[in-house]
Amino acid sequence: MHITRFTDYTLRVLIQVAAQSPQPCTIAEVATRYNISRNHLMKVVQALSQRGYLAAQRGKNGGLQLPKPAAEINLGQLIRDCEQERPLVECFGSDNQCVITSACRLKSLLAEAQEAFFSVLDRYTLADLVGTVHRQALIELLQLPHHPDEHSLGYS
Repeated sequence: MHITRFTDYTLRVLIQVAAQSPQPCTIAEVATRYNISRNHLMKVVQALSQRGYLAAQRGKNGGLQLPKPAAEINLGQLIRDCEQERPLVECFGSDNQCVITSACRLKSLLAEAQEAFFSVLDRYTLADLVGTVHRQALIELLQLPHHPDEHSLGYS
């Protein structure tokens, strides 16, 4: 299965925000650490905020934070939300124009494969990506500020 760049950036933003929690981070910080266009990230952050995955606070002491615990952000649902408007293949879309759709078995096979893909992702949350062991490595790799009280954040 393939995920879009938008979804890839979504995951990177949420991983950094979760790893840096409870300290907020900015779009500029994420853009710099991942070498991603700030304009692209602004679109991602706006969508995540609208869907309730991020809380964005403007101003001097503002930044990006998770509005709920990382353990409550299911990866399967997150990726479904990001990819909902992008069908895997044309015949999955509402504007399907493929002339062989009625006789083609590929659609059902791809639907089954896609469901298996999401079934695996449904077993994991953002907390699984940023657990204590992974969190320390992420903090070092992304050169994030270290919060001494990380064990109280509910990561395992």
